[in-house]
Amino acid sequence: MEILFISHKYPPAIGGMEKQSFELIHRMESLTKIHKIVYHGGESRLVFFAKLFTRVKNMLAAHPTISIIHFNDGLMGAFGMLLNLTGLKRTVTLHGLDVVFPGLIYQKLIFPLFNKFDLIFSVSRATAIACMERGINQEKIVVVNNGVDDAVTSSKSRLEINDLLSHKYQLKVAGKRILVALGRPVKRKGFSWFIKNVMPAVHKDFILVVIGPKRPSKRVLLSILPAFFTKKMDLFLGAPSDESELQKLLKKRELNKNVIRLGKLPQCDVDAIMGVADAFVMPNIEVEGDMEGFGLVCLEACIRGVNVLASASGGITDAIVNGKNGVLLPPGHIVSWRRAINSIVDYPDQQLNAEDIVSFTAKEFGWDKMAKKYFEYFLAIK
Repeated sequence: MEILFISHKYPPAIGGMEKQSFELIHRMESLTKIHKIVYHGGESRLVFFAKLFTRVKNMLAAHPTISIIHFNDGLMGAFGMLLNLTGLKRTVTLHGLDVVFPGLIYQKLIFPLFNKFDLIFSVSRATAIACMERGINQEKIVVVNNGVDDAVTSSKSRLEINDLLSHKYQLKVAGKRILVALGRPVKRKGFSWFIKNVMPAVHKDFILVVIGPKRPSKRVLLSILPAFFTKKMDLFLGAPSDESELQKLLKKRELNKNVIRLGKLPQCDVDAIMGVADAFVMPNIEVEGDMEGFGLVCLEACIRGVNVLASASGGITDAIVNGKNGVLLPPGHIVSWRRAINSIVDYPDQQLNAEDIVSFTAKEFGWDKMAKKYFEYFLAIK
């Protein structure tokens, strides 16, 4: 069995989909013969898509024993349906947004055609349900959760982290309890909602450290287009739809006094800060036409033994098992979130044990486990 993987979400770009794509392809190499056409960023994305058909044709001609072509997200799958692939099996992975994207043409004309795929991998039960709600044949859908790296520990002590943040980032966190939020500032992540509604009511020694790319809130081209169009483009491009609100909130003294926004950091610094965090928060809110397909960043916190507080939204409920490797909370429910954060101080004995969090997460979620499940399903259709 030979498989051709096609993906435009791939390192060096950083993100959950890029990580999943890399790990799937890399680990599948030890299970069967594979080939790949991936976007490395060496050319524009437009050029990559423009040359895709020719590259696929040449790859198939050079390797006629390829029997399966796997497209690693919905956009790639949409392109794949335009290819003439007689005699080959076609599969696709769907991550969430590529299912619920609110474009009328996409939902009515393009997405129903995904029934032509021989197999559809869904990264979570929530994503699978969204597929079925949109007319995809249930028999073609299988759920394979993403994985996570092996246990990650930081060798730095809390005092060393205090010095790191003080000297490298000019931040004073000595004597503070650290909450960490990590990711791109998109609306569904709930960063601005959390800062506005939860942080003012938590114990005064809590600080929220927000890690993730800072991007300009003003985009000249999109600013002159109609609002209904810019909203869809924001979703499609993963644009920082929460950036403007974040900037406004952090200008207010009463809100920014216990919120620190660090921007994008080296991974070693992320690991170090996570290693001493009192909790990791993923306060997603419901946004029409968008969804969290899985919540890989939650698992990355869990594997470090961090107490995770996350919204029971979308595929996050596949990544976090309430009471096992984190706590699930109602999306947008202010009182529940305030109570959960404050319980870290008020009821320390009721918090999950770090070793138990790591053990459960490592057992249930691994990249090798994910790759083996893909391999088994590939074998079944080849």
